[in-house]
Amino acid sequence: MQDGMDALRRPLSLKMPTLKRPSLGPSLSLPSLSLKRGGAKESALVGLEIESGSIGAAEVRSNGAAHMTAAATVPLPPEAFCDGEVSDPDSVTEALRELFSTNKLSKRVRLGIANQRVVVRTLRLPAIEDPAELAAAVRFSAQEQIAMPLDQAVIDHRVVGGVPAAEGMAPQVDVIVVAARRDMIAASLKPLKDAGLEPVGVDLSAFGMIRALGDLGTAPAPADPDGGHSAPTAVLYCSVGDVTNLAVAKGRSCLFTRVSPVGLEDISGGLASVTGLAPEHAQLWLAHVGLEQPVEAIEGDPDTVGKTRAALETGASALLDELRLSLDFYGAQEAAAPVERVILCGAGSAIPGLAAQMEPVLGLPIAVARPEALAGLDPTSAARLTLPFGLALER
Repeated sequence: MQDGMDALRRPLSLKMPTLKRPSLGPSLSLPSLSLKRGGAKESALVGLEIESGSIGAAEVRSNGAAHMTAAATVPLPPEAFCDGEVSDPDSVTEALRELFSTNKLSKRVRLGIANQRVVVRTLRLPAIEDPAELAAAVRFSAQEQIAMPLDQAVIDHRVVGGVPAAEGMAPQVDVIVVAARRDMIAASLKPLKDAGLEPVGVDLSAFGMIRALGDLGTAPAPADPDGGHSAPTAVLYCSVGDVTNLAVAKGRSCLFTRVSPVGLEDISGGLASVTGLAPEHAQLWLAHVGLEQPVEAIEGDPDTVGKTRAALETGASALLDELRLSLDFYGAQEAAAPVERVILCGAGSAIPGLAAQMEPVLGLPIAVARPEALAGLDPTSAARLTLPFGLALER
């Protein structure tokens, strides 16, 4: 079983039989989508995350240890990227050209994706040593679990755990399976190529989140009464951006992930509709008002302050519902381990008081976390660039 876990820490190429170029595959202990392998020598890689309203990029150079060498964001027209997919390729291409030329970033990029046309499932299967036979078993089982024609999808898998043999029962493995619509992957990559970039991989944004924060989410395993060590605790990671990425991980292995439409775009859109503010100004008001101070102590037009606080309270309640729903979905899995805490990141995590507002209602500790490599940035920038940083990491 340890061999299977070790294999998760190596990059994986996802093969598409009808194409000459690989398009999807995992990295670290989490499935990613690899287009080709990098060279052995040190080279810079940019993690790229596109959201409604902005593009974030973090450049990481690795030579035994990872070092962030540059990070930047660029505005994007909100209508250019909707529901996790490119809707105006020309606007995205233009913004990418500006971002990379202005900041002199490496053109080798790994793109994060998060939308409803990516499906992630964890399957429990009989332990099969032969990789080809295991792949066939995964594909057969996935036909019942994944609601998309597999001949139109890019699909890959990784072993993330399992249970040993017991009396009357053969050993089993837990396999995480990722499937993505092939046309969606192609449409996501087109603006990058038109901007003169070199996509070396596509990754689930949730996996980049765990790479960025996995060390912070891994608590030392306490000793058990027999002198051994208990298994690492499971953590729910939550990136609040234009949408919300949620992932449950045990150590560095992702066990469950989903994308919720509840996020900053939803909250700021509601505020904009009742105040007449532009979407980008609505987001600034969300960060200014927050959930910590009494509304009477906050500077600004009292009517706008009051409506902003109401929008935030409604948004926090909706986000809590999504956290509960995700925990319920995950808890229904056969291999589910108890989730003991929540780690927040993403631009929404910079809203003052959000974690404190949700923690007593959810009943789990909630912490806002940033990678150490982003410590030199202001809190808002560090929050926005956490996912791009994780996408640039190899492991």
